[in-house]
Amino acid sequence: MNKQYGLAAFSMLVFLFLIIPLVIIVVTAFGEERTIRFPIDGFTLKWFAAVFKSRSFMSSLRLSFRLALYATLLSLATGIPAAYALGRTAFKTNGFLRGFFLSPTFIPGIVVGYALFQLIVVRLNMSIFSGLVLGHFLVTLPYVVRVVGASLEQFDYSIEEAACSLGCHRVGAFWRVVLPNITSGIAAAFMLAFINSFNNVPVSMFLTGPGVSTLPTTLMSYIEYSYDPSVSAISVLLMGITMILMFFVEKTLGIGSLAK
Repeated sequence: MNKQYGLAAFSMLVFLFLIIPLVIIVVTAFGEERTIRFPIDGFTLKWFAAVFKSRSFMSSLRLSFRLALYATLLSLATGIPAAYALGRTAFKTNGFLRGFFLSPTFIPGIVVGYALFQLIVVRLNMSIFSGLVLGHFLVTLPYVVRVVGASLEQFDYSIEEAACSLGCHRVGAFWRVVLPNITSGIAAAFMLAFINSFNNVPVSMFLTGPGVSTLPTTLMSYIEYSYDPSVSAISVLLMGITMILMFFVEKTLGIGSLAK
């Protein structure tokens, strides 16, 4: 019994450690002072208006959404067939390929960013946005392969074989049988890859250029010279967008299905 109380107390401390900074950010977004202070003096919504009036914030927000969407879709288009191939075959190289696909998650982000800078910018001389899409694609691909692969491990391939024995082509069986049964895994992979791309800092710092900046790098540059609550306001907006996204996922798939 004492161990249970101790575990509950420890869990509560961890929860408070995670939630208190978020509460402070939400509260400071409504303060009237020109600097971030807690507790706040007065109540105002002017910092939210300042976010929408800021060209740098809005342009970087649109860029981050476009970038995360393109990179995630590319990762899904590549990662789903890769995970399926790894799950359906029994080659000796499968372990090596899984390690290869997951390798970017084991290497420090600053190292990955510098390596991609040398390849994409110095060697290939790609445009800034194309380089960002390629860099974020390489960063998000391991998450898609890992999550979709976990869903495929629970899939009964005999259903696919039955569809093929009834005259369905292998590709048709993949689209009509396999994909509908791993929808929750694909949704989880999409969310995880999108969030990691949207919040990525190391790769974006190395691959951004003049006039092109993602939201995380714009916020870091802004905080370096300014300390007003507009940063808290845009953080609250991002938290709200995440909550809305999770609400729609719950209504369509169910949050519990993402853990399957």
